[in-house]
Amino acid sequence: MGFEEERGVVGGGQGWGRGMRSLMRRKQVDSDRARAEAGGTHHHQLAKELSIPQLVAIGVGSTIGAGVYVLVGTVAREHSGPALTISFLIAGIAAALSAFCYAELASRCPSAGSAYHYSYICVGEGIAWLIGWALILEYTIGGSAVARGISPNLALFFGGPDSLPSFLARAHIPVLDIVVDPCAAILVLIVTGLLCVGIKESSFVQAIVTTANVCVMLFVIIVGGYIGFQTGWVGYTVASGYFPYGVNGMLAGSATVFFAYIGFDSVASTAEEVKNPQRDLPWGIGTALSICCLLYMMVSVVIVGLVPYFALDPDTPISSAFARHGMQWAMYIVTTGAVLALCSTLMGSLLPQPRILMAMARDGLLPPFFSEVNKSTQVPVKSTILTGICAAALAFFMDVSQLAGMVSVGTLLAFTIVAISILILRYVPPDEVPLPSSLQESIESVSFRYSAQESNEQKAKEIVGTQNIGQHPQDGTSHTNKVEACVEHPLIAKEINQEKMNEQTRRKKAAWSIACVCIGVLILTSSASATFLPVFVRYSACFVGGLLLLGGLVILSWIDQDDGRHSFGHAGGFICPFVPFLPICCILINAYLLINLGAGTWIRVSIWLVIGVFVYLLYGRTHSSLTGVVYVPVAHADEIYRTSLEYVA
Repeated sequence: MGFEEERGVVGGGQGWGRGMRSLMRRKQVDSDRARAEAGGTHHHQLAKELSIPQLVAIGVGSTIGAGVYVLVGTVAREHSGPALTISFLIAGIAAALSAFCYAELASRCPSAGSAYHYSYICVGEGIAWLIGWALILEYTIGGSAVARGISPNLALFFGGPDSLPSFLARAHIPVLDIVVDPCAAILVLIVTGLLCVGIKESSFVQAIVTTANVCVMLFVIIVGGYIGFQTGWVGYTVASGYFPYGVNGMLAGSATVFFAYIGFDSVASTAEEVKNPQRDLPWGIGTALSICCLLYMMVSVVIVGLVPYFALDPDTPISSAFARHGMQWAMYIVTTGAVLALCSTLMGSLLPQPRILMAMARDGLLPPFFSEVNKSTQVPVKSTILTGICAAALAFFMDVSQLAGMVSVGTLLAFTIVAISILILRYVPPDEVPLPSSLQESIESVSFRYSAQESNEQKAKEIVGTQNIGQHPQDGTSHTNKVEACVEHPLIAKEINQEKMNEQTRRKKAAWSIACVCIGVLILTSSASATFLPVFVRYSACFVGGLLLLGGLVILSWIDQDDGRHSFGHAGGFICPFVPFLPICCILINAYLLINLGAGTWIRVSIWLVIGVFVYLLYGRTHSSLTGVVYVPVAHADEIYRTSLEYVA
């Protein structure tokens, strides 16, 4: 009947097999019943206080960091030239692919955990653990790096670099040969305290800071636009034209500025605290990303128009552009924007991590300490304090600028697995759900009932098959009587059997096609980036990868999507368009960016992931909430619950 039980690991090959199965086990998708069960077994739930304005503030604040105040000059000088605006547009469209995938999963599965939660439902425990572990690294290093970037900008208000008061200024410790940053650590602890007060209060403060940052960017756009019309937009009259580095340079610029859009996924991590997640989460994600893209494009239009791209200051492009037109005082406004952007991004970096830790602890993969929610503030205070202390210590002692590339790995892995989860949801959604072993009596009762029914259907199929082979027409009545003796409607039973076989065939084709797409993308992006390989080997590998990718795409486009997608999770929310094309494009783009992050970044990330593997093997695998559960077909789950209630009654 397909009822499979997860038990403890035993020795030998059987233990190895069960260990591998534990990596593939999937938890139940969000539903009203699952939410009710969770409420009975876990601590207090998070407060539902967020709506669209707060979600937009969190998304915009987490995405628009101080990088845009520097990125404009660097990318324009080295890659795009005046075509920087198109680079931002292309990168925004690429980010929108991931946003569409996030919007559907967030509205269907509105629980804390973001990409970790979605991959646990759609892919399996092993992948979910690695995603969650990578996101922990991303938010810790990201928050520390942002905090270290605030003090140099803040020092400009006190007279220049290294002008902060002594208790805030950076200091070199000769014994350890490190530069400590008290200002960064203090800011992290302040933000941590604010996050502990409550999601409503912290989102309100973030909305204020984000609004002030947007006002600074509007100042740059409006005042810079006025100057541009007065001076004739000299930046667009250069002899080299609009594409000085060609289309390839513009696309290279798009790949660089793509990372300026990272941050909107923070909205998904607050899904459990949203009042109406089916409506508000998609609107929050989409609106935040649209605002960021529009602001980036408008700022780039103005700045590369005020100053020729080759004359832009790579460190302070916006301030220097205004200074060239006699507005040195604008430096203070731009610096204020940079500080506000960094503070907002710091809040956006520290907000999701406690919720991911909480989700992992709820699933038993981390100690229950992380899942405790404060009764009064309805926030995971202990997780928030612990993550804040770790981020503050890292910001105080370490210059994490060299580790900044590791932040991108967690985000791009999450983007990739979310797109894969959309394909799984649409074509091969989980057809089994885990039920607690306490329902064993009900499970056996329903299992026996369905086994008897399938046995009758099989007998009917055999008799009908015998009837069709070498039988005379006049004998039809007697054979029909025999069939009716076995089952009341044999032809209907035969048709149902055929439908089941067709559905199993469709699911196998879809699963293999998704696997081909993933393998093809990996081969294609790896070989295209491996410039050290001989040309023939690279082209051959690209051809094989492209063939696998195209073949999987064609088959997925040809076969039907699973009917179970309509009832998967919470229905009535956003539906990702253009499946399978959109998720596959998303996988391809993110995989290419992942491959090109550099060997040094991957070595450091691999060390962290290996540590995570040992943590999982030593704790998570044996303490998982899915240990000892029984997997039953989705169609039988409701009947099992009804039967269990009858037993209790």
